[in-house]
Formats: sequence, structure tokens, C-alpha cells
Amino acid sequence: MNRYILIRRLRGPAILLLLGTVLLMHEAGLLDFWSLFVPLLLILIGVLKLAERAALAAAGDEAPYPGSPYPYGAAATPAPAGAAQPQPGTSIVPAAPDYGKGPEGGQS
Repeated sequence: MNRYILIRRLRGPAILLLLGTVLLMHEAGLLDFWSLFVPLLLILIGVLKLAERAALAAAGDEAPYPGSPYPYGAAATPAPAGAAQPQPGTSIVPAAPDYGKGPEGGQS
């Protein structure tokens, strides 16, 4: 299994574990719930996000999910050998915006 998917699947259980631990400590009278839970929650989410990005970077050009058309951080897949290659300087976007305006600037 891909590490990215594993870390992503562990996010919910990790947050529930943090919530349960902080609530247990609150019931024992060791700490105030809101003063500790919110900062720890933000730290936990940040650490999990960093772990996800590290897992994606370590995977290289492997897609995060099977069948994903665009892998994270990877170059586009090369065209098949028989496909027509685009010429340098050509684009599918028109150079000047021509949206059907007439010479007076209105719609034609």
C-alpha cells in the first residue's frame, strides 16, 4: 500500500485518539480541555500533512491513488511513439482574445 494512502487513512483515528486522551486527562483533573486540545489538534494536523507531503515526495512519479491521471510532482507522461508532437511556439490558446466582438466592440 502506498504510504500516502496509509497516512491519510490514519488521520481520523489519530484525531480521535488525541481527543480521547485529552478528555481522559480533563476528567482526571490534570488539565483544562480547550486550553490544550486546540493547540495539540493543530500540531497533529500539521505533522500529518508534513508526513503526507514527505510520502508523496518519496514516491517520486508514482500516482497517489491507482488510476490517478496526474501524479503529484511528476512530469506529464510522454506521448505514444505514433502521436503527433506539438510544434514549439504553438498553443491551443488563441494569441489574441477574439470572443466574437464586432468592429464596434459589441456582439456580432
